[in-house]
Amino acid sequence: MSQATPLGAGPGRGEPLLAVSGLRKYFPVKGLSFGGPSLVVKAVDEVNFAVWPGETLGIVGESGCGKSTTARLVMRLIEPDSGQVRFEGRELAGGSNASLRAVRSRMQMVFQDSYSSLNPRLPIEDTIAFGPRVHGTPRAEARERARRLLAAVGLDSARFGRRYPHELSGGQRQRINIARALALNPRLVFLDEAVSALDKSVQAQVLNLLVDLKAEFNLTYVFISHDLNVVQYISDRVLVMYLGKVVETGPVDVIYNAPRHPYTQALLSSRPSMDPERRITVPPLTGDPPNPINPPSGCRFRTRCSFAEEVCARVEPPLLALPCGGHDVACHMMVPNSGHSRAGQAS
Repeated sequence: MSQATPLGAGPGRGEPLLAVSGLRKYFPVKGLSFGGPSLVVKAVDEVNFAVWPGETLGIVGESGCGKSTTARLVMRLIEPDSGQVRFEGRELAGGSNASLRAVRSRMQMVFQDSYSSLNPRLPIEDTIAFGPRVHGTPRAEARERARRLLAAVGLDSARFGRRYPHELSGGQRQRINIARALALNPRLVFLDEAVSALDKSVQAQVLNLLVDLKAEFNLTYVFISHDLNVVQYISDRVLVMYLGKVVETGPVDVIYNAPRHPYTQALLSSRPSMDPERRITVPPLTGDPPNPINPPSGCRFRTRCSFAEEVCARVEPPLLALPCGGHDVACHMMVPNSGHSRAGQAS
């Protein structure tokens, strides 16, 4: 095994569109230190990953694991404490508003709450045209682009263009948010729980729309969700996070058919099944995640892991590449001679 290199080029894939290295964000906790040391929530802690052009990277994990915070850090909606983000080969650093505006025209985000993401006082055609107008597009051209994008997301501009957000259903509003994200011709779109608030039938329609738009506009997605079935449907690769750390990443078929990290195995075992023969009687995962203010030493999952041993508390497992290639895991059981009794047995 070797140290995982999420910033390096994949075999025959060229350079990544987005490369994240050592991303970290600690949020100070006010009013709880009582004169002692300052307390912080370790929301994102040394996260590394890469996204290649044309693929969809799914990010999964329990609530509070750092999925959404990671996206906001990359987008610079939140300023990171440390780490490097490279987009289209250029490093993104905290800089002028002009430089951030240029980046955000190429990297957009769709949020979970479709209603609060929209201006209730703007007709949806004006909402979609607003971004291009801010970036200097003439008013008539921006409105024409908005009408084309409404058609692309399956809404008739003549019927819906002058409506307000409260006059639309949740699925229609999310289509508007997707159209607005595409208005600046981005290369990369973050989809943060973009279908979680929708009914299952509407979810399917929006997911199929996203697949079609990806091919039509040559897009790259980072799809964040707690719904493992949705992630399996839309993703090419999957990244699993736990308590601010990346614990496993790899091709979607590999992760879903042969997960190596105990946390990933527990997540996938918890999925509902229509097969009565696959009914489970023992919960695959028990207890709540530890407090992110004071996470466990070593492996952060060890307090909920049935395979935890002394080395798991003493040493933090690095994210290592498995011999099969493209599959990285942070677990002492995967590392020969790590000191774990099962070390190397599953490699």
